[in-house]
Order: sequence, then structure tokens, then C-alpha cells
Amino acid sequence: MLLVLAAAVAWRLVAPDLGAPPNLELATAATFLGVLLLRNRWAAVVPFAVVAVSDAVLGNTQILWFTWSAWAVVGVGAILARRLRGPARYAAALGVGVGGSLWFFAWTNFGVWLMDGLYPQTLDGLLASYVAGLPFLRTMLLGNLVLVPLAAAVATLVERTERTALPLPTPRRGSHVAR
Repeated sequence: MLLVLAAAVAWRLVAPDLGAPPNLELATAATFLGVLLLRNRWAAVVPFAVVAVSDAVLGNTQILWFTWSAWAVVGVGAILARRLRGPARYAAALGVGVGGSLWFFAWTNFGVWLMDGLYPQTLDGLLASYVAGLPFLRTMLLGNLVLVPLAAAVATLVERTERTALPLPTPRRGSHVAR
């Protein structure tokens, strides 16, 4: 799991230098995978770890609270999906990928409109903020349509490997109580 975190942080730091489209991110998939593999609701802090480490290098923005709270919603979505198996898991992965992308877009662009001063504080300004963010939404959405279901597949493969690699516990002699 640490490799996934490191990859998500590294990607966030180097993606622009590699010419990657803006908002092609690994944090949503890393969160989904982390919650499934770590089997603990605290794994939902994965996106915070990714943005905290990378924000320390990149610098924070004026809309930090909007960005981080948007990731919190992604973490909650992953927690709600963690016990699902089979096709339901993949449907949830698509839901977290699509829903997380749409929520992130709606909430953070609202934050830009409200806090950054780039747009007038009018309905037209809010709409302009959303229109300007559409290319970022497209990239994030397309990436999460692939990466989050891929994370679900990786988690399924790891779980299958664990089941086949671990021997079943055998009862110890004398551990049964005779009646």
C-alpha cells in the first residue's frame, strides 16, 4: 500500500512535467484500493496523505479546504463500498470514480469562484468557473473511469492470492471440549 501512496504522490508532483493532462490523478484509485486492501475505515485518509505530502512540495492553494473536503467525500464513498464483492464492487468502483470526479469538480470550482477572485461573485461568474473547469473534469472523469475499476480488480486479485496462499488453520489437538 505504501507503494500505491508513493506512486500517487510522485504522480501528482511530476505529471505536469511529463505533459500529462491536468487533473489526471491517482488519489481516487489509491483511496479505493487502500480502503479495500487495508480493510479499515482509516484507509480513507489515503487521499489526505497524498495531498498533504504533495501540497507540502507544491504549495497550498487558496481553496485548500474545498480540495481536502472533496477528497473526504471520496474516502467516504470508498468506505461504503469496502464490503462489496463481485460485480457490485465494480459498480461501486465506477460510482466512486464518476461520483468522486463530479463532486470534486462541482465543489472545488465553487471554491474557486468563492475564494480566488478570478470570477465575479455572480451567477454568471459561477457558471464561468464551471465552464473553465470542464477540461479538468473530462480528464479526471476519464482517468477515474479506468483507474478506480482497475483498483477494484487489483484488490480482488490480492484477496484471491491471500485466500490461496494462506493455509487454513487446523484445530489443535485437545482443543475440542467433549460433551
